[in-house]
Amino acid sequence: MEVVPLPLKVHIKLDELIKERGISQRELSRLTGIRQPSINEMCNNTTQRLPLDNLGIICEVLKIDIADILVLVNESK
Repeated sequence: MEVVPLPLKVHIKLDELIKERGISQRELSRLTGIRQPSINEMCNNTTQRLPLDNLGIICEVLKIDIADILVLVNESK
């Protein structure tokens, strides 16, 4: 029996997290030192690469775990 992989995609929940905290993208950029266009790409899930350092800084500033910001979603749904 062949296992067919599901079309899973990594989803970045940054937009939801900053809205819950009442923080703008610009404010998160100021707090983290990450360029605002990079924050915007992460919020819109259009980023092509996600430096682990940036991910770590965001988690530290927002006081969250990596599992709180990255989730796997099934694109076929």
